[in-house]
Amino acid sequence: MIAVQPFLRLMMDTVTAVKAPKRGRSRLSIYLNGTFAFSLEKEVVRQHGLHPGQLLSEGELHDLRKADLLHRCLEAALRLLSYRPRSEMEMRRRLSLRFEGETVDKVVSQLKQRQLLDDAAFARFWKENREAFRPRSSKLLEQELRGKGVDSEVVSQALMGVDDDELAHRAAQKKGRNLEKDYDVFRRKLGAYLVRRGFSYEVANRTVQRVWRELS
Repeated sequence: MIAVQPFLRLMMDTVTAVKAPKRGRSRLSIYLNGTFAFSLEKEVVRQHGLHPGQLLSEGELHDLRKADLLHRCLEAALRLLSYRPRSEMEMRRRLSLRFEGETVDKVVSQLKQRQLLDDAAFARFWKENREAFRPRSSKLLEQELRGKGVDSEVVSQALMGVDDDELAHRAAQKKGRNLEKDYDVFRRKLGAYLVRRGFSYEVANRTVQRVWRELS
């Protein structure tokens, strides 16, 4: 055992410096055996307690790089979530553009455990956001959510109780105020507008008549 110890030390790399990044950057430069080796996020350096004089085996170096990759992937995911909620499939697609599958799987698992990634909550958000700002039919809402990878049962629960007549009325009110006050032109343009938003011809016709009466 005594004879093996010096040999093992020779097989390891020595951390000779941990240098601060340029202003505005969060990564630290790691020097091994007097030469720049790679950079790591500050948080990864802190978690692993890296310091000059520390000996690192090849396996430990590999683990450090994996931890750094995982940290960067998680940070990328949190940035995406800072703009708006995401479905699981959306998140996987975006992260897979930059990171390998195993890393993405681990980050997605962490986000789900922290309830930051939840398809049911995402479906409710999407429905409420559309209703408030860009009303469209329940059929089109379903297509959008299914396109984002949300399970059909989850979609059905989120859209339960959605009233297409009310959504069509919301969509038509603002548009109707900006149309000509000739009924034929009004009916044609507003009807086409509602159909493009996924409403049936029946719902569109009822809504056109309702809004026309309100504006008249």
